[in-house]
Amino acid sequence: MFRAGFVAIIGRPNAGKSSLVNRLVGEKVAIISSKPQTTRDNILGILTTDDYQIVFVDTPGIHHSKNHLDKKMMKNVRSAISGVDLIAYLLDTSKKIDDEERAYLQHLPPNTLVVKTKKDLPSKLTGEDCDLEISAKTGENLSTLLEMILQRLPAYESPQYLFEKGYFTDKSIKFLIAEQIREEALNILHEEVPHGIAVEIIRFYEGEHIVEIDADIVCENERHKGMIIGKGGSILKTIGTSARKYAEELLGKKVMLKLFVKVEKDWRNKPEKLKNLGY
Repeated sequence: MFRAGFVAIIGRPNAGKSSLVNRLVGEKVAIISSKPQTTRDNILGILTTDDYQIVFVDTPGIHHSKNHLDKKMMKNVRSAISGVDLIAYLLDTSKKIDDEERAYLQHLPPNTLVVKTKKDLPSKLTGEDCDLEISAKTGENLSTLLEMILQRLPAYESPQYLFEKGYFTDKSIKFLIAEQIREEALNILHEEVPHGIAVEIIRFYEGEHIVEIDADIVCENERHKGMIIGKGGSILKTIGTSARKYAEELLGKKVMLKLFVKVEKDWRNKPEKLKNLGY
């Protein structure tokens, strides 16, 4: 019996959604950072075997909307919930639960698994019911989670592939590279900068042996631009070096990556700019 279906992974920022999807799929589908609201778009992570195909929908963290980008992110969460076979709500055990999240948990639909994450860390939760406790970092109970998911997905007499074999995400190569550049920036920049940056691939040329990529790191003001570039271009160079290595592993070719920093004031409230950036 072949099983296939969509599973939305939802929860508050930094609950471990992207880490879990990457671990389950076995490929780097979504970027990871300690900064909240790292994921901005719904990203599909596709796990395919001879017996099943699970499409995980990695979603932005549930949060209050402060600008047009935030509203788009929360719209992505709502659309993910409405169109899947199963929901996995991740509850971060390393943080205390607040009244807002407790109320949210009470209104989840019946097709929801409540999963406590970060089992490898000391828990700050007491008395909260869940279906399973896991650790994406150590892999503890991930096989049990997969079994619980499979039991709840549609069954077919013959394989019903939702995506062709070999695909591990629905996102393009350009998107993955742009997100990797953003991850490198998120992990090196100060707290005030990350939410105000985006990455846009402005040139992508793939030759037989080499790939040439030009990308803009978009920020909101000149002060942030200086911080991204760093003294003598040191920060920008560090971001570019790490991102280039990722791109070369992904593409299997030598990569020439050029990064530029562009100021676009209030870009998070400009629908046309968000569209150009893929949000």
